[in-house]
Amino acid sequence: MSQSFSRQEFYDLVWSKPMTQLAKQFFLSDVALHKICKKHDIPKPPLGWWAKKHAGKPVEQTPLPPAKEGAAAKISIMSGELRKESEAMSAVREQARIAASGIDSEAVVPAHRIVTATAAKLRKAKPGADSILVAARGKGIIPTLVDTASIDRFELVLNRIIAAAEALGITLGAGEKGAVFLCDGESVGFAVTELTRREKHVLTEKEQKEREAWETKQERYWAKRRKPRSWDDDDDFGFEFAPRFPEWDYHATGQLSFELDQHYFWDASPRRSFRDAKVQRLELIAGDIAVGIAVYAAALKADRVRRDEEARRREEEQQSRERRARAEHIQKRRVAELDKVLEELAALERMRGLVSTLRSQIGSDSEGRVGAFVEFADKRLAAREAVFSADGLAARFEGDRIFGDDDDHDFYPSRYYL
Repeated sequence: MSQSFSRQEFYDLVWSKPMTQLAKQFFLSDVALHKICKKHDIPKPPLGWWAKKHAGKPVEQTPLPPAKEGAAAKISIMSGELRKESEAMSAVREQARIAASGIDSEAVVPAHRIVTATAAKLRKAKPGADSILVAARGKGIIPTLVDTASIDRFELVLNRIIAAAEALGITLGAGEKGAVFLCDGESVGFAVTELTRREKHVLTEKEQKEREAWETKQERYWAKRRKPRSWDDDDDFGFEFAPRFPEWDYHATGQLSFELDQHYFWDASPRRSFRDAKVQRLELIAGDIAVGIAVYAAALKADRVRRDEEARRREEEQQSRERRARAEHIQKRRVAELDKVLEELAALERMRGLVSTLRSQIGSDSEGRVGAFVEFADKRLAAREAVFSADGLAARFEGDRIFGDDDDHDFYPSRYYL
């Protein structure tokens, strides 16, 4: 829970023990404590001052200067977190606590228009069939579920939280599903609910009479059923199921809960729930809640950056796999085309040998079937030789879309990540 001091009280505290010890007491670094002192114009013991004092040497204490105009009347040290968190989150928390040191948890703050609009909607709302609480939700409205008796306090709590958040540079805006806090480019959703208490239902006088009437009716029904019956008997007292009454009674406790939207982080677990307790009231820990919002927003941003980086890495890996698959596809097509050309050239060479052999046998005689065959083979040979010229191969490769910029023709990369 946060601690508040007057300037004089904090000055006395700073000069009562070394800064390193005081910083540990507040779960702060001594650097952060120095910054808080500087922010509120609190003089600190100079380097070596405590060593001289412990050695019994004379030391001088710098007097507390008057507060500057517009300075905060109190110095607040927001509570630290004992949970494990990354250095980045710790740094954000520390900076937020420094900025929040000027927040007065009991100061009167202006009403925020979104809080006023939400409260107005709550006052017009009626409890649902299964609830004793009234609800407000919608665009630009704070998602809320409270008892009508708690609406005034809801306004007090939310206005203080918003004022504390604004001191940290966090603003309240209207989101599509409800009001959100805007911090460092992140939107932090939240809701306010009132806790309820349940008790075993005790029948009211009216319910007790209703049950007794049902029991009497059933006794008459079963008594008549035990008597001999004739076919023309009228059953004036039919069987009925027992009347149903609620098992539990629910009561509003007046305890409010401030909950940040649920988000599953990769490697962080910032606090998202703040509730009334015996020694803790939400309106008195508005500064702590504002710090919590800042840390939560930083965790959201870190998680988004990580997810974006992970998506970029996966995309690069996919592109690398596609490049390898495309290169393999092109190589496979080229090798196949080369083998095909060589195979056709071998067939062409065999054709030349066959024509040459037959010509030597028949001479200039072109009559007969063999002569016709040689003539046909000569024409075929000339046509095939033209195909294997430079121009012929160029036209062939153009048609087959190979050995050019379109080597990857009919390549369809898989979009499934391995």
